[in-house]
Amino acid sequence: MSRTVVVVGGGYGGAAVAKGLETEADVVLVDPREAFVNVAGSLRALTQPDWAANIFFPYATLLEQGTVLRDRAVSADPRGVTLASGRRVDADYLVLATGSSYAYPAKPRTDSIEGALEDLRRTHKEVRNAERVLIVGAGPVGLELAGEIKEVWPEKQVTVVDTAEQLLPGFEPELREDLHRQLDDLGVELRLGTGLTALPATEPGRAAPFAVTTTDGATISADVWFPAHGVQVNSGYLTDGLLTALTAQGQVPVTETLQVRGHEHVYAIGDLTDVAEAKMAAFAMQHAEVVAANIGAALRGESPATTYEPLPHRMILLPLGPRRGVGQLPGPDGPSVVPVATVSEYKGEDLLTGHLVGQLGPTAA
Repeated sequence: MSRTVVVVGGGYGGAAVAKGLETEADVVLVDPREAFVNVAGSLRALTQPDWAANIFFPYATLLEQGTVLRDRAVSADPRGVTLASGRRVDADYLVLATGSSYAYPAKPRTDSIEGALEDLRRTHKEVRNAERVLIVGAGPVGLELAGEIKEVWPEKQVTVVDTAEQLLPGFEPELREDLHRQLDDLGVELRLGTGLTALPATEPGRAAPFAVTTTDGATISADVWFPAHGVQVNSGYLTDGLLTALTAQGQVPVTETLQVRGHEHVYAIGDLTDVAEAKMAAFAMQHAEVVAANIGAALRGESPATTYEPLPHRMILLPLGPRRGVGQLPGPDGPSVVPVATVSEYKGEDLLTGHLVGQLGPTAA
C-alpha cells in the first residue's frame, strides 16, 4: 500500500526531500510560490537582471511523479496539515521545511516568478540611478550585496553600517583580515560599532536622497538603502500547539534523526529546527538527505537510524561578486580558511546554479 509523504515548504531542504522520495511514496509538496527560489543568487539577480531568471526553478517541472499544491499551511498536527484554502491534506509522514523570512532583496516579496522578476528589474533601475548606497547590516547578506553592487558599479559609494564591533565574529582571524582587505580594495566603507538613530524615511530600494544619523553622532548621506538583518522563522502555522511546543526562538525541537520530538512520523529540517548551528542552505540540504533516508527506511519497514550531527566548527562561503570572497570549511585539524579561487569555484561563479540544475531540473531562464 502506498504511503503519503507531505512536505510543507519547497526551499532547499523541502524540495530535496520531495525529489528524493517521489519514487518511493505519494509525495505532496505544499508551497505558495510558483517556483523554488535559489536565494543564494538573489543579490546577483538584483544587480544583473538579465541573469535573474536563473534563480527560479518552477515547481511545475520539479517533480515527475509527486504533486505540488500552491497553498500555505495554516496548521499542522501529527496526521497532516490544514491549508489556507481550507483544504485538509492527510499524511502518513509529514516533513516541515518552511524555513525563514528575510528582507528583500535577499528573498523575493512575491510568490510568482514574473512578479519577483519585475521587482528585481525595478529595483535594479533604482540602484543604477543612485550614486550612494547604504546597507544596514554587515552580516553575510549585507556584505555580499555590497560586493555584487561593486562588481557591476565600481564607481558607486557603498556604505555598510552595523552595531557589531567586528565582521563575522567567531570565524578565523585570517578570514576576517582578508575580508577587510577585499572590502577595502572594493572601496566599501564600513561603519562598525554604531547603529542608526532612525531608519531612513524612504522605502528600501527606492532612490531618493536622504541623510541619517548614527548613534555616535555621524551623518551618512545616500540615495538608496537596503536592510540586511532580521531573520524570522516561518513557524506561525505551528503556534496553535496542535503538533509541538515551539522554542523561545520559534523553532521546532527535533531529535538527532530530525524527527519532531514526540512524533515518529513527523520530521523538521532547515531553519525551522532547533539544531544548534548556523542556518544555511548547505545544512538544510544535508538535513534533507537524513530525512529522506529515514522515511525511506520506514517505508521499507526498517527503523529510521540515520542521524544528523552538526559540524563542530563554523563554515561559510561568502562571495563578493563572482571573482572575490572569503571562505572557511571544516578540515581534519579544525576549520580551514580557503582561497578566493575555492570560494569562486564552489559558489561565487554561478551561486550554486549548476548544482541545483543537476538536482532539481531546469530553471525559468
